[in-house]
Amino acid sequence: MQELRRVRSGILGEKENMVTMHDIMDGQWVYDNFASEEYLRRIIMPLEVLLTSYKRLVVKDSAVNAICYGAKLMIPGLLRFENGIVNGEEVVLMTTKGEAIALGIAEMTTAVMATCDHGVVAKIKRVVMDRDTYPRKWGLGPKASMKKKLIAEGKLDKHGKPNDKTPAEWNRNLVVLPTGGDAVIAGQAAVSDPVKAVVAVVEEKKEDKDGEDGEDRKRKLDETTDSPAPVTAKKAKVEEV
Repeated sequence: MQELRRVRSGILGEKENMVTMHDIMDGQWVYDNFASEEYLRRIIMPLEVLLTSYKRLVVKDSAVNAICYGAKLMIPGLLRFENGIVNGEEVVLMTTKGEAIALGIAEMTTAVMATCDHGVVAKIKRVVMDRDTYPRKWGLGPKASMKKKLIAEGKLDKHGKPNDKTPAEWNRNLVVLPTGGDAVIAGQAAVSDPVKAVVAVVEEKKEDKDGEDGEDRKRKLDETTDSPAPVTAKKAKVEEV
């Protein structure tokens, strides 16, 4: 074996975009003496070059920092999307300036993204961008602002839970889920439906049975009133005497 070298890594190969250390040194010399970045930009490529083979999802600037903190990409944060995306495919999330945010796994197809108004577009696989590169924008909506106001006024506790001073309107719109996580909630939903179905069937059968008994009782009563009363043999003998 004369030599062992890596000829390809991802979409990069040895036949293109290859430079030597002397090229880097010359590029730095040109930049120091002539203040020109052209040479350096030809030999030092941005990170996004590695992600050009993935299909792209353009994200709104207000959702970038939340994704950097690990949040899923939802429909309200989606700005543009590429054709031909299928469920489970790896995609790249990017800003409007072309900066890579993260690698994700698509949870919707292109057709669903175009027609749906809510839901998860993609879950995060690997975050590329540093946190707080873009300003934080979550927690500024009307619901979150009202919640912060109620906490400041003491109408909610410090964790946002209702207390004695909580307005009735807030409690009316509040959805309380049982503790224990998604598995417990799903289990309760799966168990409660069959029980309700069985109870409904039993009640329906009971009503049908009561209705049939009532009809039979009424039919027998009608038959007894229409037919003449039977004359006993003893009465007949008395009349003959």
